[in-house]
Amino acid sequence: MSGESRRQARMVKRKRRRRCRLLRRRQAEAGIIVTSHPTRPNRVSSYQTIEEEEQARSEAVLNHARLIRQKLPELLEKLSQIPDPRNPLLLQHKLTTLMVYGILMFVFQTGSRRKTNEKFTAPAMKHALMQLFPDLESMPHHDTLFRLLAVIDPEKIEAAQVALVRELIRAKKLRDHRVAGRYVIAIDGTQKLVRDRLADDSWLERKVGAEGKKRTQYYVYVLEANLVSANGVSIPLMSEFLDYYKGDGEREKQDCEQRGFSRLAERMKRAFPSLPIMVVLDGLFPSGPVMSRCRKYRWRFMIVLKDGSLPYVWQEYEGLKRLLKPEERLSQRWGDRYQEFELINDIDYRYGENGNRRLTVHLAVCWERWEEVDENGNLTECVRKWAWVSDTPFCRETTHRRCNLGGRRRWSIEEGILVEKHQGYQYEHCYAEKWNAMRGYHYLMRIGHLLNVLACLSCALIAAFNERGAQGFIEWVSGTLSGRWLDFDRLHEKLNAPFQLRLVFPVPEPPVAIG
Repeated sequence: MSGESRRQARMVKRKRRRRCRLLRRRQAEAGIIVTSHPTRPNRVSSYQTIEEEEQARSEAVLNHARLIRQKLPELLEKLSQIPDPRNPLLLQHKLTTLMVYGILMFVFQTGSRRKTNEKFTAPAMKHALMQLFPDLESMPHHDTLFRLLAVIDPEKIEAAQVALVRELIRAKKLRDHRVAGRYVIAIDGTQKLVRDRLADDSWLERKVGAEGKKRTQYYVYVLEANLVSANGVSIPLMSEFLDYYKGDGEREKQDCEQRGFSRLAERMKRAFPSLPIMVVLDGLFPSGPVMSRCRKYRWRFMIVLKDGSLPYVWQEYEGLKRLLKPEERLSQRWGDRYQEFELINDIDYRYGENGNRRLTVHLAVCWERWEEVDENGNLTECVRKWAWVSDTPFCRETTHRRCNLGGRRRWSIEEGILVEKHQGYQYEHCYAEKWNAMRGYHYLMRIGHLLNVLACLSCALIAAFNERGAQGFIEWVSGTLSGRWLDFDRLHEKLNAPFQLRLVFPVPEPPVAIG
């Protein structure tokens, strides 16, 4: 970069700082409080002595281990029911031991099979793990876990995860964070693996490259379902892998998100037959079959409606928005956003052959305005439109909760997937290419993430997570286990003491009515 370019970059940076200060001042004068996401502090250690650091590390390890030890019996009760196809005369490690090993691998974010072997079999780490988790009766080589996952039914592993979430719901840990009296489940799809060669017959395929240079690419795609709350917490629930052989064989079409949603919804209904559910979906799912399935299961739904999707519904909106009554409009400020809602109910939507199937749907359209400083340091006003189609009529009193705290919580599952991809869980790492083993590792990863989410929300650990961040806390605990910080004789008494999980959720910001 030339000297002139550097001077211009510094000028733009100074201009942007001034504009940001001006924007914050204007927001403060208008009574707008913008919450910021905390980051790890840039400071020296807060511990003055080795004894202080030892005490803090011991408390963190103790509370983290107590939470996991409390939940392991529920997990192992289900995992122990998995049929073990191995020769019992040649077994060195119990199935439950291998499952605990696999879960802890993702709890402590080791990153790969090779790193897990190196880390878990180191003498200090091995001793600490086997002292803290008695179910880890021996320390296997990671290839032993791989061989087991290649031959068992991996969906039985997910059943243990679902049972753990069901127990949280039964214990009313999440009851206060329902939206409109319902548990919000967000569903979204994402790519897991991609290769230029076919690693397994169940992988999907597609053509990529410029015209005339097309090549076949093979990939794994997963539909994820997470239980999300009004304050942005995302709890892993279920996964549905798209399988090439579950497509439409008569039309020679491979599996797709619509088919995957049908299978996932059916499994969710079997797992939670009477749970009051609100399903939130992105713009790929507003279709008659999806909405009809939700109604069949007595689920509420909030589905993002993009421009061009369901053209008849948008035609009704354009024709009726000029005739809206005052009670069908809502203006409010939410955080630093100014929102104007238009509510249109009782739209007759037809689908199927010759439009012979009918649904009554309801539409909420939100125009949102806010100010921000762009990359050139200019203060600009941004405008964005949001729209949701639902099965329940909208009214002014429930619009904020259903749209902002319900429909927009679909972002939480996207954030959860990004955490699994880029913050230690190695979502896109190929632990195995074999279809069964790959899914087994995936379900173990989701259980590990679930346990860490509970630890992050636990009142006993929330301060430590806020101070170091999730990855920093896991790294800190892992370093404590691999060092010589712990006195296990003193820890054992506390580990066996009764422990009650208390979750602390952030409180969502309330809206301010305008007019």
